[in-house]
Amino acid sequence: MSHAVTNPQADLRRAAELLAAADYVVALTGAGISVESGIPPFRGPGGLWTKYGEPPMDGYRRFLQDPKKAWEERLAPSGASKEIRDTIAVAQPNPGHVALVHLEEMGVLRALITQNVDNLHRRAGSRRLLEIHGNYTLVRCIRCTARFPADTISLDTLPPHCPQCGGILKSDTVAFGEPIPADVLEACFQEVERCDCMLVAGTSATVYPAAWFPLAVRERGGVLIEVNLYESELTPLCTLSLRGPTGELLPRLVQEVHALRAQRPAS
Repeated sequence: MSHAVTNPQADLRRAAELLAAADYVVALTGAGISVESGIPPFRGPGGLWTKYGEPPMDGYRRFLQDPKKAWEERLAPSGASKEIRDTIAVAQPNPGHVALVHLEEMGVLRALITQNVDNLHRRAGSRRLLEIHGNYTLVRCIRCTARFPADTISLDTLPPHCPQCGGILKSDTVAFGEPIPADVLEACFQEVERCDCMLVAGTSATVYPAAWFPLAVRERGGVLIEVNLYESELTPLCTLSLRGPTGELLPRLVQEVHALRAQRPAS
């Protein structure tokens, strides 16, 4: 079912045909698309955890035990936390992010699920966006899940509290040991249930629950299109794999979809 790229242009055309033929396309993105904006990954060669060591696996428990200390550490980060904050602060959306916005504006892409917390999809203009691991520019109430821009919350008293319900606020980014917020997870499941074609871009899709989404689409007989620099565990299950940077391939894919539409006879 899957095949490696043998004729890149032909495969781009085939991918565009699959997207155009689908009823409900959902994209899933991960660290690969952010790396192309200069943000280092967490895992693997050059990854922050390779460089600094893995963070504690019980981060959420530690937050609940001492939220004041957790906030003090957030406001004066060191190591991997400082590097990721400083890197995200100067990163810009790349052509891959923009291409996904174009697919959404064309009515092809119905929803975008991202594992990234860097806010780049929002800044590029994605509207139907589900940030499964949160967004570093937001804070979230652990009681009612309301989210607020971090720069609108007073930090005169730590930990800050929710202006709506009084619950404790934490960073919207999901900590180790923290459940994925129920509102986002439920929305992801709803989108995946409707999806008959998933565009998996810049992710090996091995971290759950996100890894479940393409598998669910495939099990129902849906189409999987992979756009990634490297082969992944998902590659053998994909209908089509496009090998290369998302920032190069996704804009070309948009061009192919445009070309297909231009060829259609006027109705």
